[in-house]
Amino acid sequence: MGAGGSKLEKALGDQFPEGERYYGLENFGNTCYCNSVLQVLYFCVPFRDQILEYYSNNKSFVDPEENLLTCLGDLFTQVKLDAHEFLNYLLNEIVDILEKESHAAKSDPETSSPSEKVADGPKTIHANGCAQKEPLVTWVHKNFQGILTNETRCLRCETVTARDETFFDLSLDIEQNSSITSCLRNFSSTETLNAEDKFFCDKCCSLQEAQKRMKIKKPPQVLVIHLKRFKYVENQSRYKKLTYRVVFPFELKLSNTVEDAEPEYSLFAVVVHVGNGPNHGHYISLVKSHNHWLFFDDDSVEMIDESTMQTFFGSPHELSSNTDNGYILFYEKLAAGNTS
Repeated sequence: MGAGGSKLEKALGDQFPEGERYYGLENFGNTCYCNSVLQVLYFCVPFRDQILEYYSNNKSFVDPEENLLTCLGDLFTQVKLDAHEFLNYLLNEIVDILEKESHAAKSDPETSSPSEKVADGPKTIHANGCAQKEPLVTWVHKNFQGILTNETRCLRCETVTARDETFFDLSLDIEQNSSITSCLRNFSSTETLNAEDKFFCDKCCSLQEAQKRMKIKKPPQVLVIHLKRFKYVENQSRYKKLTYRVVFPFELKLSNTVEDAEPEYSLFAVVVHVGNGPNHGHYISLVKSHNHWLFFDDDSVEMIDESTMQTFFGSPHELSSNTDNGYILFYEKLAAGNTS
């Protein structure tokens, strides 16, 4: 495990989880954005299990865990990205690979099995009589994908138009001295469409004033929340970082859902942006493993107290030297009745 691992073993003593290994990731020059995300995904159990199984079945590794970064390195090119952009790119790239392999397997009658032949899901018969396969639902979709419902109510005829869209993460606007709960509430707040923003109502066949709101129709198993900490300032023609203090709880209830039930989530990781702007800075990650919080900074791995997490909420003052701010939050859905 290296020097970092021995420090952790000494710090945890008998509490060091048996069979667990913690790896730092070397920075190959501006790769902290992907290191921070990969460290988080490594501790996302569904992701790690599926990736290791995939590459164990497709490549010969002496120890697939030690080669996890190498495995994932096959999926992206070394392009400088924001950590949030990289996360989305990585998940979508994995989906593309799984879809291509599934389609290739189905086109080869010698390699396709009965279970693979129905992996694309049932066929849907459209009004024109043509059959069209449903999109392949991969393990990425099952764990990370949620569904939003955009509801628009015409204020003249009261007709509600609903449009669904999928998401891998929720991008939330932030305010000074706020919380994730208040950000989610604002995300689903009602917006009035009037003046130049009127809504075209199909029933009225004309532009009408309307009310619009976004609600979560299907919460994902792994809820990823991206805080919009970079704001474009027009008169300066550049992005400015918002170091606002935004409190993120260890336990989160989603109240802005279509159904009355409020699913509960537990925080297991945070990607932190360090620095004053999007074009310069550093990324680190905080990950919970076996009830201990770990601090990953490229190849350095340390244990931190849970109380230290609040230092990454942000600053309550506009001008502050603290630029270590929570940027991407990862919550895991708790099983019904399990709130511990």
